[in-house]
Amino acid sequence: MPSTGAIVAFLAAALVLVVIPGPSVLFIVGRALAYGRRAALTSVAGNTTGVAVLVVLVATGLGAIAAASATVFTVIKLGGAAYLVWLGVQAFRHRGDLVAALGEPGAPADRRVFLQGVVVGFTNPKPLVFFVAVLPQFVGENAPNPGLQLLVFGLLFCLTGAVLDSTWGLVAGTARDWFATSPARLRRLGGAGGLVLIGMGVGLAVTGRRD
Repeated sequence: MPSTGAIVAFLAAALVLVVIPGPSVLFIVGRALAYGRRAALTSVAGNTTGVAVLVVLVATGLGAIAAASATVFTVIKLGGAAYLVWLGVQAFRHRGDLVAALGEPGAPADRRVFLQGVVVGFTNPKPLVFFVAVLPQFVGENAPNPGLQLLVFGLLFCLTGAVLDSTWGLVAGTARDWFATSPARLRRLGGAGGLVLIGMGVGLAVTGRRD
């Protein structure tokens, strides 16, 4: 198991990365503004699951393939960017549906929101780069089981991210409640949320190799 000092140092490094809003945070905030706190927390759960899959891949050595191959890395990044744009277009097209959705806590379906979060978390280049470039530095050179240490550190990262992402989502969901008092405001909010997702997807697509 990692030493206490290594864990503290790692958490400090992870906190710096997580606290800076990236694709996952913007996605969760967008879902919170569009559909409320329940959708935000479901998105957090999905996003955390997607990042956890990356942790397992890195711990088993498969993450190094994506880090070393520009082609694999670019495919993952562009796939995530295209998905965010698609979600944004759908949110903008159906912005008027938000008014009707106020009385339907399960709309959109929790399972669909969760799976969308998984895709966003898995295709987010930021944690991938962190896991393959930064995380291994916290594993001792003579560690008897480096894969286990990588797994522990990665799961700590997921936990830190889930806590902060949930905070972002709850704050955004509270703001959404005020918008919900006016159907016109809510429609404008839905359109704005869609445009944010589209812009986020385009921005992700045009960023450099180490984003």
